[in-house]
Amino acid sequence: MADKIDDVIAPDLAVLFCGINPGLMSAATGFHFARPGNRFWPALHRSGFTPRQLLPTEQQELLGFGLGITNVVARATAGAAELRAEEYRAGGVILRAKVAEFRPRWLAVVGIGAYRVAFDAPKAVMGRQADRLGETGLWVLPNPSGLNAHYTVDRLSAAFAELREVAAGDPRGGS
Repeated sequence: MADKIDDVIAPDLAVLFCGINPGLMSAATGFHFARPGNRFWPALHRSGFTPRQLLPTEQQELLGFGLGITNVVARATAGAAELRAEEYRAGGVILRAKVAEFRPRWLAVVGIGAYRVAFDAPKAVMGRQADRLGETGLWVLPNPSGLNAHYTVDRLSAAFAELREVAAGDPRGGS
């Protein structure tokens, strides 16, 4: 099993997607959102971010679309419920440093609970956030895990599409 999953990141991305933490399948393969039941890749494609549905093994192709992936917490677990608040807060500090270094136009955290703890924003809701990290706009998307039964692929895709439309029309994260 991999100790950590490498970020898919480059300077000045349109959107840096941020997972909660790697699942065991992702840690075993070294690819983000690798579990077959995870809906990240279908939602990314159906929302219009990619012209076809990529496989986790094709994650480096995201860079060509101005997209990247990182995680709030690097430690792999069977489920996010195994993470402690201190890990989220420490991950938030690391994430802020990545954003300062790479300057994505948007940071999209996929998981409201992770966002609330990592960014000390207990009342945050889904969608565009009022807070920013420098010039980077902040967005919260639903967790695409198959365990998140509240969101179908269609609902996830619609949430992702809203970000895509705003990012295309407001490329620097708004003012």
